[in-house]
Amino acid sequence: MTRSRGEAIRVRRLATAVVAGAVALTCAAATAPAQAGPAAVAPSGTVTLRSEQPTHVDYLWTGASGFQWRPRTEVSFGTWVGYPGFVPPAHAGPNDLATGTDVVSTRNGAEVTQQHRSTGVTATVPIPAGQTYATTSGWSVLTEDASGTPHVLRAAAGGSTTDLPVTGLPAGARPTDYVPGGSVSRVAIVYTLDGTTSVGLVDLRDGTFRTYVTGVDAAPTVRFNDRWLVADWKYIRTDAAPGTEPTGLTRWDAEPVAVVGDQLLIGNPTFVQAGTKPALTARSLTTGETRTVLADSSGGMTATPDGGALATAGPSSLDWNVHRITPTADGGTATEKVAQIPADRIRVEGLALAGGELFLDGREGNGHRFFGFALDAAGRPAGPQTRRSRALAAPTCLTGDAACPQMEALGDGRVAFLFTDHSGQESVIESVYDTGDLPSVPTGDARGRIAGGTGRYVLYNGGAPGVQKTVDFPGGATSGTVALSRGRTTAAVWGQVLWTPGSAKGSITGRDLKTGRTTTTVATGAPCMPTDIQAVNTWLYWSCGSAGPAGVYDRAAKRNIPVPAGPSPARLADGFLVRENRTTHELRLTDVHTGTAHTRTVAVLPRTDQNTGGSNGRWAVDRFGGQIAYLTATYGQVAIVPSGVPTSPLAQMEAQVSSPSVIGTSIPWSPVWQLNKPSTWTLTLATPSGKVLRTLTGASTGAAVRPSWDGRTDSGAVPGPAGTPGSSPPGPATARAGPWP
Repeated sequence: MTRSRGEAIRVRRLATAVVAGAVALTCAAATAPAQAGPAAVAPSGTVTLRSEQPTHVDYLWTGASGFQWRPRTEVSFGTWVGYPGFVPPAHAGPNDLATGTDVVSTRNGAEVTQQHRSTGVTATVPIPAGQTYATTSGWSVLTEDASGTPHVLRAAAGGSTTDLPVTGLPAGARPTDYVPGGSVSRVAIVYTLDGTTSVGLVDLRDGTFRTYVTGVDAAPTVRFNDRWLVADWKYIRTDAAPGTEPTGLTRWDAEPVAVVGDQLLIGNPTFVQAGTKPALTARSLTTGETRTVLADSSGGMTATPDGGALATAGPSSLDWNVHRITPTADGGTATEKVAQIPADRIRVEGLALAGGELFLDGREGNGHRFFGFALDAAGRPAGPQTRRSRALAAPTCLTGDAACPQMEALGDGRVAFLFTDHSGQESVIESVYDTGDLPSVPTGDARGRIAGGTGRYVLYNGGAPGVQKTVDFPGGATSGTVALSRGRTTAAVWGQVLWTPGSAKGSITGRDLKTGRTTTTVATGAPCMPTDIQAVNTWLYWSCGSAGPAGVYDRAAKRNIPVPAGPSPARLADGFLVRENRTTHELRLTDVHTGTAHTRTVAVLPRTDQNTGGSNGRWAVDRFGGQIAYLTATYGQVAIVPSGVPTSPLAQMEAQVSSPSVIGTSIPWSPVWQLNKPSTWTLTLATPSGKVLRTLTGASTGAAVRPSWDGRTDSGAVPGPAGTPGSSPPGPATARAGPWP
């Protein structure tokens, strides 16, 4: 609906009055406080990072009762899949060629062992001296003797073997390829004669051969069933009268897959138009009509010996399936989903955890991408793997990086990371939680580190001597700015407060990043100028270096709690500290929430580093919750364990509540309240007189409340100025959040 200019003004005035009047936001913690846990913590859940590229399947065997497959990237015995409801034949054996559609053949030197998979019937076919193995089709084994004559071998009664020399091949013809296909009564033979390549079929019942297509490419693609032969984009019926010329097909920039019924299946196009996905297409060999057999289809495709085909298709790599394609009575095709194919596992280059979401950096090919996994209150996966960024260029990794790129989950559904270009110059980049935008700020420095961040603020430490920059990424912004630039010291950001060493030994000072004023100075009792500072809620971690003492200062209780120190990096979370012992590879958790430090092992990491160590390379903690994530010894897998430490009361850390001059469907009011942990929330919008116009509810994104108001009431109406005639004029936009539990 198009609004008039007057209506837009009324909406603006109402919005301003509402925001300036009664805006009540109430939140409740989405998770119950964690209870004290045992000394050893078993993983509550695991996730495995999967490729977005669908798995390319190779078929090791296909038959009437099922098939065997494996990923092209793996070397294994593969996975067997049986078709539900398949009924084995009453009789099976080499004397009944039709039952060969379910035969598994294995060659060992000069002997081929055969087994009918659904009945268990076996047979052995020795290869006579002077003959070389060519291929198998059902119960038939094709060989070639020294003169170039093909032979058809089959097991017979009493352990003997029938040997049918192939007849009908032109004199002087030299076979160059033997191709089984969608039939166990025929095999295609490609041969050359006088410099011309031709294709024909040998009838396996009596060994007779007939040429169907001549003048083809030296290595033609050949597909056939009992009705049709297609070779080098020429097709002909197998029962055509001798001398019949094949019909030419328009060449497709794709692969002929199989002939099923009267349909030539064509797939795996080499070019796909932007915005579309590849499909498996059927081209009728009787009418010339084309149709889509499987949308979103690519990768593993093959003909089956029972006249059908197998093909992979699906909406994504996480819902990727093998479909069985069979002929129908009218010459068409029918499809059936017969197996789901797990996506390939990919390497985890870094991990971060915030607000009940696990972020993983996955490397694939020449680039990388961030992915997310939602976790429930216990740390179990609560949904599928989701894409959390667009494809990103591979960064230049510096020697000694704990993870590349360095990343920090900000607690509002976003991730900040440090990107180094080929010249060594860095930028702090933010991956927005619901779009493909990548706001960035060049650092003007090199060999730096992301030292922390929460919500809109990211702390960057430049290389020595370097500077320290606090980068600001406001909600909804398409670019970032530098909120503060100063000489590099140890520092931490929590909410809108920057914590740095004070002027006195052991003191730590908090500076409001919005006002620039010093808000508080804390005397931690540290006997040094801290070399490491971290802040979470009312907790401040300080360290005097690898050889000195360390502690956590509780600002709420105004007490210092000594904690174990050491050379390995530590990460502060809500009421606990985690450090990795780089000798034993134990993750050691120190619980300080009671005022006394209690340390225990929560996990043992693989002794062989996948990454080069340290937080966000091998493990991560949720500062906005109570969980810990770490890489396991399984490629691409991350385990999650609960800390067992109660979380702090729900609190607001920072807010962005200014409103646009016009509020509407396309320009909603989108405030942000940054909290210290996930919550469910209710936002009540009312006029200054207290009239409720709109009530919004939801769950926080990570630990941030992100409502959106289109300027309408609960009934969908657009009210007059300030909601009622004669209301107070617009005033400055402010917001009130509370009460907090």
